[in-house]
Amino acid sequence: QVQLVESGGGLVQAGGSLRLSCAASASGSVFRLGNMGWYRQAPGKQRELVAIITSGGNNSYADSVKGRFTISRDNAKNTVYLQMNSLKPEDTGVYYCNADQEVGPMNRINYWGQGTHVTVSS
Repeated sequence: QVQLVESGGGLVQAGGSLRLSCAASASGSVFRLGNMGWYRQAPGKQRELVAIITSGGNNSYADSVKGRFTISRDNAKNTVYLQMNSLKPEDTGVYYCNADQEVGPMNRINYWGQGTHVTVSS
C-alpha cells in the first residue's frame, strides 16, 4: 500500500506563487512509481487534471495552466512537485496528488493523496 502525502497549499494573493509537494511512501516495502500527477477540484466542480509527468520526465499540462505551472519529480525521493506561478483566483481548489504504482508488466495500482487546499485571493 502506497501512501501519498501532499504539502505546500495555502492562501496566496493573485499573481503569487506556491509550490506543492507530494511524497510517496510504503512502510517496509520497495515500490516503483509510474506516472505521477496533480489534479484539482474547485468548489462545485468536477476534479480535473492539472499536470502529469511520466517516470522518464515527460510531462503534459491542462491548457489553463500552461506557461504558469511546472511539474517535476525526484525519483530518488519518490516525490512529485508542482510549482505554481502567476496564480489566479480560478486556480482555487483542493489539489490532489495521484500516482501509479507499477506492480507488473502492464499492471498498475492507482493511488490518491488526501488533498491540499489552495486559495487564491483577488
